[in-house]
Amino acid sequence: KNRVSYFYDPDIGQFFYGQGHPMKPHRVRMTNSLVLHYGLHSKLEYYTPTRARAEDMKAFHADDYVDFLQNINPDNLSQFTRELREYNMYEDCPVFSGLYEYCQISAGGSLGAAVKLNYQTADIAINWAGGLHHAKRSEASGFCYFNDIVLAVLELLKYHQRVLYLDIDVHHGDGVEEAFLTTDRVMTVSFHKFGGGYFPDTGDIHNCGQGKGLGYSLNVPLRDGITDEAYHQLFRPVMLKVMEVFQPEVVVLQCGTDSLAGDRLGVFNLSSTGHAACIDFMKGFGLPLMLLGGGGYKIINVARCWAYETGLAVGADMDEKLPPNEYYDYYGPVGYTLTVKPTSRWEDQNSAEYLEGLRQTILERLSRLAAAPSVGFHERAPD
Repeated sequence: KNRVSYFYDPDIGQFFYGQGHPMKPHRVRMTNSLVLHYGLHSKLEYYTPTRARAEDMKAFHADDYVDFLQNINPDNLSQFTRELREYNMYEDCPVFSGLYEYCQISAGGSLGAAVKLNYQTADIAINWAGGLHHAKRSEASGFCYFNDIVLAVLELLKYHQRVLYLDIDVHHGDGVEEAFLTTDRVMTVSFHKFGGGYFPDTGDIHNCGQGKGLGYSLNVPLRDGITDEAYHQLFRPVMLKVMEVFQPEVVVLQCGTDSLAGDRLGVFNLSSTGHAACIDFMKGFGLPLMLLGGGGYKIINVARCWAYETGLAVGADMDEKLPPNEYYDYYGPVGYTLTVKPTSRWEDQNSAEYLEGLRQTILERLSRLAAAPSVGFHERAPD
């Protein structure tokens, strides 16, 4: 039976990126409502995270960037036009009321999750408000301001020699890959849509790390419309080989739900069952596991998927019929059901040949990594 720690701050739902902006923190509040009304909270340890401090953020982010985010608000914007441009804080990454507090909550949950895993007081630690994988050291990107994942991985590295980061968001986990590009203590694996200028337009199969980290960044570039079955024909053999070759001591899994069918920004055709199967597969290795949020822009799908994945973590059976909850009416269009189903709208553009080519290329690369002398993991002194 897994000991599950779950981090949730009731304030998260009140932050608002702005009219028409696809990122809606309210989805985390909707997720939590389902978690409570399904009775999952009785099977886990439920925490309000300690908000991350500026010094916590500065473990990865540049001091001036952190200081700027602490001081900026919608009323003093006009004084900071140069900085706003420098830090990429316009359009996708607007300054909204309470922005810094929102970041403190998101990062605080992921740091809290890392501490639980470090102290071995949880087997699985969950922060659905985290997973903001695009943020860079001194730049906001793709709706992300602080990279809670990088902060959490740095925390985990204090107690673990090797950390695996896995990203099943529809977008490439570029900020995390970049942060750990040159180390062999963190392997980053990202399954994502690539091609046609799709954001962030990185994560080609040929990008695989640098220097000491060469071979420790793994990118699985997919095309539009991928189905559960096709996804897992790649996911299972690749992750099995990653686990065998890298032998991580802890796994951080970014569970962005924009890879689900029907997402406002996503282009995949996964069901929530197919998405959750990734978590189930990784959970099967029995290693300490952190589950984080990420993208997801059709909020009734986000909430249903993350609630289902919380249930999976605690080993609960969940009724397909949604329980009454504060947001029950939202779910009318999907018949008040739990499962996110694939749509007929997307044609799968991932041919069997394309997927087989990817599988072979990636498995060969992992085999070469296993044969490389630097993989004398067990006797290497900590960096």
